[in-house]
Amino acid sequence: MRTRTKAAHDSSALNKFTRTAEVAADDVIRQYSTSFGLATRLLGSRHRTHVRNIYAMVRVADEIVDGVAEEAGLDAAARESVLDDYIARTHEAMRTGYSTDLVLHAFALTARASGIGEDLTQPFFDSMRADLGSPGDGADADGPVAYDEAAHASYVYGSAEVVGLMCVRVFVRDETLTDDQQAEVVAGARALGAAFQNINFLRDLADDTERLGRSYLSGEGRLTAADKDAWVATIRQQLADARATIPLLPHDARAAVRAALNLFEGLTDRADATDVDELYGTRVRVPGTAKAWLTARAVMTTWRERT
Repeated sequence: MRTRTKAAHDSSALNKFTRTAEVAADDVIRQYSTSFGLATRLLGSRHRTHVRNIYAMVRVADEIVDGVAEEAGLDAAARESVLDDYIARTHEAMRTGYSTDLVLHAFALTARASGIGEDLTQPFFDSMRADLGSPGDGADADGPVAYDEAAHASYVYGSAEVVGLMCVRVFVRDETLTDDQQAEVVAGARALGAAFQNINFLRDLADDTERLGRSYLSGEGRLTAADKDAWVATIRQQLADARATIPLLPHDARAAVRAALNLFEGLTDRADATDVDELYGTRVRVPGTAKAWLTARAVMTTWRERT
């Protein structure tokens, strides 16, 4: 005869499902990002799972529009339908705290715990929808979809800056900040997200242009050497703005943010040292030994703050 109450059984079942969902989200980051995955290991335990849950949700959405659905044989209309369904299920999970989709279940719990609302998720999905309008594989003869300054700013805000803002809501959920400090933290998160996205645009020039049919960094076609130098300068300023706000974050988030920033600063250095024509054929990377040093430097800087 069963002695457990139904309520106890339900709680146990939900906890088990949630743990499984978090493992699934963790596996997404392990499969898709060595650099970001490395940085998240430096987060305090109260933040780590939440940030991985955010990454998993946005990664799945990005894969819908960046080729996986197309490679599976879905035409443009079907891909749009899949994205619409994913958006609806994300927002439903955020409202209810539950989804049959493991990644969305994990993300919903993070969103509800950290105050992440549709004010951040909808701009993200708007940028993902913009990518559905790109030619994709077999881009037509008119060439890649070009982003002018306004379109670039809107796309980067939705695709990257709001992800930084989601992470900040995780980091400061138990903190008390003044209005000025809150504004600085928000500005830093946006700057870091924009820097990450812009350096990724530089290192992915070939894939974005030739396979996906997108020109994120120029409204006038192929980048010139002067264009590349200007973008490198912009990225360096964004990284500097973000670095200045790290001391406002809780101590158990700083090493991870610094490590991610250091790694992307290393990528920026390598892009800066690479000819623009070569960037259209080579994806710059930071070697493993350099990643280890940049990560260790972040840890040491944060440790010195505590001591």
